[in-house]
Amino acid sequence: MRIGLEIHVQLPTRSKMFCSCPTDGGPPNSAVCPTCLGMPGSRPTLNRAALEMGLRLAKLFDCQVPERTWFARKTYFYPDLAKHYQVTQHDNPVGEHGAFDFRGKEVRIRRVHLEEDPGSIRRAGRPGEELSLVDYNRSGMPLVEIVTEPDLSSPAEARQFLSDMLTEIRHTIGLSGEGEQTVRADCNISVGEERVEVKNVTGLKNMERALKYEAVRQTKMLRSRRPVLRETRRYDEERKVTVAVRKKEFEEDYGYIGEPDLGVFHIRAMAEELENKETPLERARRLELQYGLAESTARQLVNTSMRLCDLFERMAADLGAKVALNVTGQVSGPWFHVKDSFDQSMEDAVFEAAEEFWRDGITDSELTIRLSKILGTHVTVEETLGLDVEDSSVKDRIGLNEAVEKAVEENPGIFEDYAKNERAANRLIGEVKKSTGGTFSSQEIVAAVKARLSQGP
Repeated sequence: MRIGLEIHVQLPTRSKMFCSCPTDGGPPNSAVCPTCLGMPGSRPTLNRAALEMGLRLAKLFDCQVPERTWFARKTYFYPDLAKHYQVTQHDNPVGEHGAFDFRGKEVRIRRVHLEEDPGSIRRAGRPGEELSLVDYNRSGMPLVEIVTEPDLSSPAEARQFLSDMLTEIRHTIGLSGEGEQTVRADCNISVGEERVEVKNVTGLKNMERALKYEAVRQTKMLRSRRPVLRETRRYDEERKVTVAVRKKEFEEDYGYIGEPDLGVFHIRAMAEELENKETPLERARRLELQYGLAESTARQLVNTSMRLCDLFERMAADLGAKVALNVTGQVSGPWFHVKDSFDQSMEDAVFEAAEEFWRDGITDSELTIRLSKILGTHVTVEETLGLDVEDSSVKDRIGLNEAVEKAVEENPGIFEDYAKNERAANRLIGEVKKSTGGTFSSQEIVAAVKARLSQGP
């Protein structure tokens, strides 16, 4: 099985790709102008911010950036394409021949290119009596398309690959991930010789389901000695099946011609001046090497928050990685509730508590209580562990910690097992339940065990 992806990412610019219309939406057909509607006499102008973002992504994937780039008209007829051609890049895209390091496996990147989005079709009415309405607000939205080689070998691998890639992309160009259809994927899959494209799939779960269905469908056809046709299909989310849309076009069917209104852009010098910051996955690999963290722990840390990573590194530099993991593990639980209010003064207070713990000035349980007070009313021990810091149940919390720590000591390989498979936590959960004799609820024990395992040895 061979799988390749064409990933379309909507760039987070304030205006569209070739005009000054806003990208923040509004009522249908309100954010449009003669340029994005393809009116006669209108002239496009390239959005520099979109070009810079495209170059940043080309550099992220170690692509070859040409000296010059230009745009082309890709001709096809569809209701959501007002001018009956899409302005995209055909020859000389902003990047070619790159690669993405996917957990030790190199996935080749064929090209990275810029283009505009067409409009969107909205269907209204009862089934069988539907009306198709076109909203051109999306027409002209800036997109970058990342095309991989067919180096992926299973739907599950494709899903994990795209998840990792989106982590890097969002950090590199400041993509929030919010909003409608900011990321879509065309999934190319071939079980035999001929490939099928499943068009415009949104969401990681839907992509994996579409690929699984298509893999089974093609396998059944090959086993019954029926040919698999080269075609474009779509994924029906309600029925969870792929449906044939049209015969798959070849590149020559689009009649590419150069876009005469945009000209040629010299981009290599611009690309050389752009510097990408360390990405989350690059940082996770560095944390593994520099501080000896398990891969799962490092990934969990960067996926929670880069700000939390900064706090971890600050503490690890002065107090050691073990203390830093203990503290960040406790802060990461309620992080979703406190991240917006977590300012420098709170960070300094957390560091001071960690330093006092490092100097044996307070116990682990006292550290937990201190951190809950620092985090304020947003998250208390009661909210995260079902306890009330103002009554004697804090003693129960201490007893639970001790039971978890004893179980960890009796299972020296648990952290390695947990890094490979999170179900290994069940072994500790069972032992803590047995040793505490029903004193704590299952929810409390599960939360305490997983919090301890996420801290590392």
